[in-house]
Amino acid sequence: MPDYFAHESSYVDDGATVGAGTKIWHFCHVMPGAVIGERCVLGQNVVVMPGTRLGNNVKVQNNVSVYEGVELEDDVFCGPSCVFTNVGTPRSHVSRRHAFQRTLVRRGATIGANATIVCGVTLGEYAFVGAGAVVTRDVPAHALVTGVPARRTGWMCQCGEPLRLREGRGTCAACGTAYAESGGALRRVDPPSRQG
Repeated sequence: MPDYFAHESSYVDDGATVGAGTKIWHFCHVMPGAVIGERCVLGQNVVVMPGTRLGNNVKVQNNVSVYEGVELEDDVFCGPSCVFTNVGTPRSHVSRRHAFQRTLVRRGATIGANATIVCGVTLGEYAFVGAGAVVTRDVPAHALVTGVPARRTGWMCQCGEPLRLREGRGTCAACGTAYAESGGALRRVDPPSRQG
């Protein structure tokens, strides 16, 4: 008896690895060689292809195909109908299996509904891709990107709230985490210690 749940309408092929506590809902297909971590949720009509890897606590909403070459680290959220690609120049009549490109979505990143992630990019830790955006290049950690093509329009806290920076520094209004911006990158900073 598996230690994960798969709805009776879904297929989990022999050779797929699925972690404990994962839930696979209606009309999903997990193919041989796919690796899915613990406590993941696959919504309705999700396909996970061979050669893919999903970390722990990954949420993949309805109508998403995770193609070969895509890796989702722990705590990634994929919104409904977001799209991954794995070939830069597809043609129906030309085999491009040798040309699959790797796409890496780092820990804690969020991809909004109907966003498209063009293959060969990396989304940094806790990056946030707005709904409908088209990502054609790497996204820095904590960056909020929106539009077509996607451009950085802000920064996001690890907890998922937008950050307001002044003179390159800011503190999340929701959780109190402090950040500093430098050279187009954002990093967490420890609050000043209190001397007793």
